[in-house]
Amino acid sequence: MNTSFPRWLLDLERLLPIRSQFVVAGNIRDSFLVPLASGPTLVPLLRALWEQLQRQDFRCLLVYDPSDGVRVYPDDAARRELAERLFDLKLASGSQIISLESLSKLMQAVSSTREARCALVVDFASRLARQPDHLSEGEQRFFVAAEKLSLTAAPIVPRPAEDAAGSTTASHGKPLFNPVLWLLNRPQDLPSWLTLDSERVASLTVGRPDYETRQAAARQLAPLFAGYAEASEAARAQFIKSFANGTEGMGLTALADITELANHQQLGLAAIDDAVRCYKVGALDNPWRKDYLRQRIRDAGSFIEQRVKGQPQAVVKALDILKRSVMNLTGAQARSGGSRPRGVLFFAGPTGVGKTELAKTLTELVFGDERAYIRFDMSEFAEEHTGARLLGAPPGYIGFDAGGELTNAVREKPFSVVLFDEIEKAHPRILDKFLQILEDGRLTDGRGDTAWFSETILIFTSNLGIYVEDEHGRRQQNVRPDDPYAVVEERVRGAIGDYFKYRLARPEILNRIGDNIVVFDFISAEVGKLILAGMLNNVARRLQEEFKLQLALAQPVQAALVQRCLADLSNGGRGIGNRLEADFINPLSRALFLEDLNGRQRVTVTALNETDKVVTLELALS
Repeated sequence: MNTSFPRWLLDLERLLPIRSQFVVAGNIRDSFLVPLASGPTLVPLLRALWEQLQRQDFRCLLVYDPSDGVRVYPDDAARRELAERLFDLKLASGSQIISLESLSKLMQAVSSTREARCALVVDFASRLARQPDHLSEGEQRFFVAAEKLSLTAAPIVPRPAEDAAGSTTASHGKPLFNPVLWLLNRPQDLPSWLTLDSERVASLTVGRPDYETRQAAARQLAPLFAGYAEASEAARAQFIKSFANGTEGMGLTALADITELANHQQLGLAAIDDAVRCYKVGALDNPWRKDYLRQRIRDAGSFIEQRVKGQPQAVVKALDILKRSVMNLTGAQARSGGSRPRGVLFFAGPTGVGKTELAKTLTELVFGDERAYIRFDMSEFAEEHTGARLLGAPPGYIGFDAGGELTNAVREKPFSVVLFDEIEKAHPRILDKFLQILEDGRLTDGRGDTAWFSETILIFTSNLGIYVEDEHGRRQQNVRPDDPYAVVEERVRGAIGDYFKYRLARPEILNRIGDNIVVFDFISAEVGKLILAGMLNNVARRLQEEFKLQLALAQPVQAALVQRCLADLSNGGRGIGNRLEADFINPLSRALFLEDLNGRQRVTVTALNETDKVVTLELALS
């Protein structure tokens, strides 16, 4: 594969006859793959720039930065001597500290010299002005002089000159500018009028490498991995493909760092996925590849049934997606899906039917610890400005250096389940950010730090579709507890589609979620009895832990609680719990509070009575 210079350097070559200054911004601290005599090589920006300028007979490249002053690149005796002679510099120590006023004069001297093609790079130009929109008097004079120079400089054809060996060389015949290049993190770090008011200032954006460039870099780095010499051509090809896919969105410096990390961790050619993951999330240990995880998921049915009752269809669907995540086949149909989240689930259905509980259960199932579960109540992010709290404020705004709650949490726990509860209550502008997470598996906060979601499971919950608005804007019930599950699923899915396509006008979000919508059914009376029994067992366990008391209920009391707690199932298990608390736990606490429990071993609730809407219990202690 032939390697050419990066696009921004080719643009520089094309524009040198007509532009005197260049604002170079973006991915400037990366490495770049350039063609050298020895073959394609990864080099830093200055080396890449010099290789391009040499092709056009440039003999001198000066580099200025606010810390070290001015120096020559490459630093050799012949070029130092040339720079000292042409520009009255003293570079015996390698560099010379100069003021902004002296830098302005140097820019003029470089632009006007006819003895040699020369270029001046102003590195760390983002740090020249404290506030680009509020310049000091000295800064204002400097940038006005730079603007004036961009308009008055002329392209030149240097006079024939002697090279380092003393022979005379003919100059490149085409008139070119001796350019000034400003290296910036962001274009707005310079006064905006400098580029807007001068047609001679060109902007070059240094983007992150595309797939083909990463592939070419991976090919150059492959021999540095253990096992390369013994690997077959097929294994090498698979390595290059995996390396390029797994580093989507990264710079070439990251690929070199991953190579160094792999050598340090003794990871060979076949372990490239582990090396990339270790670089992203800082952990070599991968819970997704634990031997016991497959067995856990095979036996997960009974484990989940203990916590989430009456949702067989939802459990099967969730487990299917979980198995796909464990096999690392999420997004396998796409050319590049290695950075996407391990799994995406959209839990929809009535309130209180187990959506949040299933998310917690899956967390414990995969990671063995419910604390690996990160929850965000999206009703707290209903306003657009709250996105700064979740995702981090933009650069320059107050608090941008603190990061976002979501990005910080994922960096802290890269292997986790991230739950976004009641997603429909978030502001639509915040929902747009999920597009990048779902597609690329990453998010960059205001500090410029990237959080990788490639090892997470994302779960969204929603009550969409249970109620809809009629043509008059009135809220009406779309599905009812006595509807068959097939009807509930069809109507809920349809309402979710309508919400994203027509109300939000963001069908792309729904498209990223895909067929990962899991619809929960209403709680039936039979399931309600199981949930109630489980809650009563929890009450009994708490009494045993706190007071060493065994709890027993007389049959009439059990029947009365079933009748009271299951009278309205529209609020699901949460409604059952609320009713149990009001009609049993509160009166039980009231009755026990008046008793001396020392030495008691058993409490039996013999009767449940209600007078003037006040429930009381009759107890027998032994």
